[in-house]
Amino acid sequence: MGVTPSTYPESPLPKIRSPLWNEITGTIITATSPMKLRLLLPALLGASLAFAAQTAPKSPDISKLDPAMGANQAAAANLEWHDVTAWGAEGREWTGMERLRWFDRLPAAAEKTVTPAVWSLSRDSAGMVVRFKTDATAIHVHYKLLRDRLGLPHMPATGVSGVDLYARDAAGKWRWVQVTRPATQEVRAEIIKDLAPGLREYAAYLPLYNGVDSLEIGVPKGAKFEGLPPREKPIVFYGTSITHGACASRPGMVHTAILGRRFDRPVVNLGFSGNGRMDAAVGAFLTQIDAAAYVIDCLTNMQPADVTAKCVPLVKQLRAARPDTPIVLVEDRRFTNSWITPAKDRFHDDNHAALRAAFAALKKEGVKNLHYVPGDHLYGDDTEGATDASHASDLGFMRQADVMEPILRAALRK
Repeated sequence: MGVTPSTYPESPLPKIRSPLWNEITGTIITATSPMKLRLLLPALLGASLAFAAQTAPKSPDISKLDPAMGANQAAAANLEWHDVTAWGAEGREWTGMERLRWFDRLPAAAEKTVTPAVWSLSRDSAGMVVRFKTDATAIHVHYKLLRDRLGLPHMPATGVSGVDLYARDAAGKWRWVQVTRPATQEVRAEIIKDLAPGLREYAAYLPLYNGVDSLEIGVPKGAKFEGLPPREKPIVFYGTSITHGACASRPGMVHTAILGRRFDRPVVNLGFSGNGRMDAAVGAFLTQIDAAAYVIDCLTNMQPADVTAKCVPLVKQLRAARPDTPIVLVEDRRFTNSWITPAKDRFHDDNHAALRAAFAALKKEGVKNLHYVPGDHLYGDDTEGATDASHASDLGFMRQADVMEPILRAALRK
């Protein structure tokens, strides 16, 4: 016995009294039976969504609309390539010790003594700088990255994985030239062309939050080229993600690099993201560096009790090995939104108090050549110095360098 539509319970679906043409399947559905419509609707909906996805307009490739927003031009043919391992990189210490990869920041022996997190982060090339002289009118680079993750959610690929080029001008001042814009794990690109004629010194800063497997500098055939060996007596920074370079737009904009240029000195960057904690195992490697100064900047990754327990022992560890080397202790910079987040503000207050107490205790014990950087103004006073409240923007890095420079300059004079 047939059942007429009027005998079905009221359907929650809309009553459709005219045929519908399904553009996906070409099937005509007469919507007089709610039961049939219930059975067909999921398939019809899925097919319709698939059809819509196929016909939806695609986002334009911005690099085709504006080539300056794309990756660098590919490297030219017929270049002379120079492997940087032939003359060395600044920021790469313990050169007489075995390394698992040439561009690792720590030697292989560290894998057995530092924490697994510190070891993993040490594979990044943060702080390494390659210097050379050339009269080339174009400079190219060929490098292979450790990881295919080129950028981070709040840090661009130019900072995470880029090679950042500076040069000395006629007055001897370091000035920015260009940075690579990596789009692939292997980069073979022209950094800059149409350079003013003349022999000059260049410095190429390596990626901050990625590792490097190989790196070559390319110049046109016939151009003069000289690799410059690393300079001695670096300023050594031991710290957190901020020292590591988060979240600079490019490698040359970290405060460690800015200060290196201002002092015209080599720098060693031992920032370990989330894991700069005044560890004695890291301190053991610091003592092996003939440093111009040690800058200890770990508070952001520590609680007040940790500062109390670990700061004094680390300073004594350094001072026992290096009696005359300046040691600079740095307070954590305040979160830029701590003005409206009381718990964060209390964290900074307590951390600062713990470091000041450690500094006072060390001074009372007669530790010499010890210096102190307050943290309240490292990012400035307008809340604009960070990308995410904690990690510096380029503005924040420049401000940190401005605060640290006079204190570090006074320490280096002693």
